[in-house]
Amino acid sequence: MLSRAKAIRSARPAAVLLAVLSGCAVADNLAQDQAKTVVNSVVESRFPGVNVAPVTDCVIEAASAGEIISLASAANSGVTQQTVETVLEISTRPEAVNCIAENGLKLLA
Repeated sequence: MLSRAKAIRSARPAAVLLAVLSGCAVADNLAQDQAKTVVNSVVESRFPGVNVAPVTDCVIEAASAGEIISLASAANSGVTQQTVETVLEISTRPEAVNCIAENGLKLLA
């Protein structure tokens, strides 16, 4: 049977890992929120009158982690032509197109 001290030492790595993963989740959520702000502005400017929320969600879901970080950084540095091209490129991926179509149809129903 493990002594109490050994049991505590054994539990520490798991607690540290849990804390790190929790911090990553918070950072991921923050980056996604910032990226959504940028994608919303791009969609609004390129497609006036479109309900941006479902389109933005689909673009974010289809984006890679690196693209989300890039888009999130544009929230502070400003939207550039490269930012617009990134959003448009992501929005043409099959998973984004399918998501936008499915959500668009749900909004009409």
